[in-house]
This record gives sequence, C-alpha cells and structure tokens, in this order.
Amino acid sequence: MKIRLAAATTLTALATVGLAACSPATESSSTSTLTAATPGPSISAVALPPAPEDPRPEVAWPLTGLDASDATKKELSRPALSIKIENTEQARPQENLDKADVVFEEYVEYGISRLVAIYQSDYPESVGPIRSMRPMDRNIMGSFGGPLIFSGAQSRFISDTGASGQEMITQDRGDYGFYRTRDKAAPHNLHGYLAKFLEQTDADAPDQQWDIAYPAEEATAQLEGTKTTFIDITMSPRALPEWRWDNKAGLWERYEDGTPHVTADGTQLSATNVVMLWVTVRYTSGSSTSSVPETLVAGESGEGYVATGNRYIPITWSKKGQYDPFVLTTEDGDPVELAAGQTWFELVPDAGVGHATDIDFG
Repeated sequence: MKIRLAAATTLTALATVGLAACSPATESSSTSTLTAATPGPSISAVALPPAPEDPRPEVAWPLTGLDASDATKKELSRPALSIKIENTEQARPQENLDKADVVFEEYVEYGISRLVAIYQSDYPESVGPIRSMRPMDRNIMGSFGGPLIFSGAQSRFISDTGASGQEMITQDRGDYGFYRTRDKAAPHNLHGYLAKFLEQTDADAPDQQWDIAYPAEEATAQLEGTKTTFIDITMSPRALPEWRWDNKAGLWERYEDGTPHVTADGTQLSATNVVMLWVTVRYTSGSSTSSVPETLVAGESGEGYVATGNRYIPITWSKKGQYDPFVLTTEDGDPVELAAGQTWFELVPDAGVGHATDIDFG
C-alpha cells in the first residue's frame, strides 16, 4: 500500500533588526536604535499515520507460511515426513490426515487415488492407513527432503527409488514404527508413529516451496482470479474429489463423491489452497499384473489452476527434476503467491488414461 505524506507549510515572518548609527562614534556621543521583530504565526505539525503492521510472521513454518513463533528450535528443525496414505472407501476415514501441511492426490491402478501426505509443522502421534509406494512418489515429494514412508511396492520401484538417493522408511525391510489397528481389515489398517519414524532419519527441515502472500488478500488468485464456490474434479469414475468453499471458515472443504471427507475423529478435511495440475500418465513396462500408471512430473510442465479464497486462476507449472520444487506461474509468467495455510495438490490426468477427466468450477 502506498502512503501519501502531507507536509505542513509554515510561513515564518522574518525578524527585522535595524541598527541605526549616528555620526561616527566619538568619546562624547554615540546613539543606536534596536527595532524588535514582529512575532510570526506559531509552527504547527501534521501527525502522520503509523506505518501498517507487517502481517508476515517473524518465524514461519516453511511449508505453510503460518506463524511459528511459539515453536521450539527442535520443532522448527524437524524434517518433512512424506507418508503414503490409502484413499479407498475401505481405508476411510483416515487418521490425522487433516494435520498434514501438504497433500498430493495421485492416480493409481483401477482409477482409484492415493495420497502423499507431508507432515512438518504438526507431528500427530500416529497416521494411517499407510500403503504402498509408486514410481512417481520420489519425484512428487523429492523437493521436501526427508524420508518417503510406505509399506509395500514392487521390488524394482524400491530399487529405483533407493538408487535415486531418496531416503526410505518401509515396513518391507523391517523399519519400525508401523502397527495394525483393529477397526479395519488388513491391508487397510496399517498405521505408524511419527516419533518412531523421526528416530530413523537425520534429515533437515525442508525449504520453503512456493511464494506466500501476506496478507492472504494479496494472494494471486484473490487479486486476479474468478469467483467460485465449487470445484468438481473427475480423475476417474472411482476418484471424484470435490471442494466446496466455506465462507464462514474461510477454507475449501473436501468431499468424496458428494460426501464430506472426514478423518477418524470426525474432522472434515480442508485446505487454504487447492492446486490442480493437468498431468500425463504413463504405464510402466511389465506384465499385465505388474504394469502400473506413473504420473510424470520430474522434467515436465503443463497447465492447471490455483484456488485460494473464493477465487481461482489458470496457471502453468513445471518441475525441473526429482529434487526441485514445483514452480507455479501465471499465464503471464509471474510467480503465483499462495495464502499461508494447508495446500492440497490434485494431480489430474489429461493424457494416458482411457477415460474422460475434468476440472469444473461452479
């Protein structure tokens, strides 16, 4: 905001001092006259308004941009834990999915979706159900640092992920922290303790991933976007996420095929920012039972949308490599600024699948 300063102009009367001298001074006579200055108007000052308070927190969580001034040094330094979470009907409701800073929804076999939930600012005691890894996961979460946590995967995918340098914590090789609950049938009941996962990594805290606007009203979608209150996404006939704007809460609330998507304690999932990326899916080589869909993001680019507040804008996206962040820009090439808060990424296929997909705003 530009502040216009008004300067007060004060006219000050000049004092006139007259010194009159008579004839040159002698020992016997000399005279002088002093004329007093006439007082001018008093000087007045216009009070300037105080500078607006900077809404940017002095210390912010790197993945949400929210105020972290109350966090300890140990909490601020903890790594991002990227955990594979199942999202089938048998797996819902999930445990503590609402505590994730960032969530990616990806397309997998049979058109169902699976989630990569990334925890850093909030470490709940446990999360789940935890399921298997896919070949694109290391490219989706690589820029966040920290381990990729999962249970199960084809051996070639585990080998390729390890060879890429990505740290893994997985039940398959005996890593600890996993346990099964009694509320669901296997394999939909595997959960994990975040404190135990933390013991098995020495990774650093993640870097900030994208630009954050302060205040939220300065977010790019809010400044330049089109109003909307409903986002209807078709990833497949089996993956139909919806987002509905809650004006009172100031959040996007998530639904699964028209039903509120809630966690095990009844909390409806929500997000400050919903980022939708059109992506290409390619099936991996192998037999009909081992070939799986792989979402291509590393070294790729495309189009999409960002919804922040009750507005959305079209964007372009790119990701240079496995360990590089997603870059979000406007159609004019300017960086997209999100609002501080939780962010969901919807990776929606627009090529490589045998059915229609869609992103619709209402």
